[in-house]
Amino acid sequence: MPVDFYSKLVNARGVYTFRDFVLIPGRSDIEPSNVDLSVNLTSKIKLKLPLVSSPMDTVTEADMAIALARQGGIGIIHRNMSVEEQVENAKKVKRAESFIIRDVVTIRSYQSVSEALDLMQKNSISGLPVVEAGDRLVGILTRRDVNFADKKDDVKSVMTSDVTFAGPNVTIDEAKKIMHQHRVEKLPVVDAEKKLLGLITIKDVYSRERNSLASRDSEGRLLVGAAVSPHDLERAKALERYVDILVSDVAHFHNVNIIEAAKKLTKQVSTEFIVGNIGTEEATRDVVDALGDKIAAIRAGVGSGSICVTSEVTKAGAPTLFAVAQIGQTLHDLGLHIPIIADGGIRAAGDAALALAAGASAVMMGNVFAGCAESPGGLIKIGGEYYKPYRGMGSISSRQKRFALDRYSQPSKGIAEGVEGVVPYRGEVQTVVEEFSAGLRASFGYAGAISITDLQSKANFGVVSAAGVDELRPHNIILPGEEKI
Repeated sequence: MPVDFYSKLVNARGVYTFRDFVLIPGRSDIEPSNVDLSVNLTSKIKLKLPLVSSPMDTVTEADMAIALARQGGIGIIHRNMSVEEQVENAKKVKRAESFIIRDVVTIRSYQSVSEALDLMQKNSISGLPVVEAGDRLVGILTRRDVNFADKKDDVKSVMTSDVTFAGPNVTIDEAKKIMHQHRVEKLPVVDAEKKLLGLITIKDVYSRERNSLASRDSEGRLLVGAAVSPHDLERAKALERYVDILVSDVAHFHNVNIIEAAKKLTKQVSTEFIVGNIGTEEATRDVVDALGDKIAAIRAGVGSGSICVTSEVTKAGAPTLFAVAQIGQTLHDLGLHIPIIADGGIRAAGDAALALAAGASAVMMGNVFAGCAESPGGLIKIGGEYYKPYRGMGSISSRQKRFALDRYSQPSKGIAEGVEGVVPYRGEVQTVVEEFSAGLRASFGYAGAISITDLQSKANFGVVSAAGVDELRPHNIILPGEEKI
């Protein structure tokens, strides 16, 4: 049967982007300050803000994940590093703050002060519980104990032996009272035989009160995710103890080999698994058929990132807004409620509002967070302004690290699908998130929506022409920094 090539053109689907739409204002009695931006990222993970940082090596390592989780979102640690480094990044997030730290760094009484100092410096901590065989607590060592001690001395000679401690069922209020009464900043938690179970620090108590919106697990630790290749079972198994979610890091998940690898991985790893990236109805149906209830959420969007040139180089892509709508409608038709993460091309809060209105539960961003103080890489000064490095995971320099190579499907190997450059420095994550959240709440207010599900029900889209895109931007004015034409 001959192929009708012409019909492929005239019957082509409209593939829309964020630039093509606006939210039409609706009747509203909503004050932006009352908007609820919380969302279930997965069946087990609830966030106060629908913000996820992209697993890119110029975006998310431990510092970014910690900062974003404290604001109510979650960071996904990139995998362009060794398994050991990625695990250590995840552990650092979990150690950053908690009511009771379970993964406690300890020392033995016979070890030297020099060893204690090395442990403190390596783990960025100021104190060490001292334990004997069987993890029985015998003392505690702080900076004050070792600052002026001979480095050759053993720990036993300088540690505090009379240790104030708490039992395993201590509450946060009880811990505060004990720490205040005894004027201590570290409170070991032990069982009836004085076996060390955990550690409470005054820093974590204060942080818990200060960061009331923080994304936390059942033990009060910050939430964190990690990127993996579906083919890398070893990495997934190493990470599952330390992360709350594993995220498939594949540019084109709608691939038989990738899907089969994901099926094997999800059978052997218990941590929730986010699949992606995909962008069509067909991909959604195939992935759902293959993985079923193993899908915790779906990353939507192919080729839309600001540093991604996949759609330019290969002329293949499913822009994020189009992908979200395709996946959302398909899941609705199937009677499924799988969260969707809009990934790529989101430059401002308005784009995020469009994605959420089209069916997304959260948005994943690289460019927005790459310019933050907490992203990897130092500040770069250009012409009196500060910038930070930003590159795609398909860029030449990133692909030189072997851990990124299997992200890309076979047809694209040997071709760079990302660029590298710099983005303006934006300041700390807290400032960026506060501004972004305020923009989101304003968008919800215009639509008359009090929550994300309410926005999806009430939002109406308006199509913008190519000429209209320019009119919707500031025009007929010379802005600071722009040359006069």
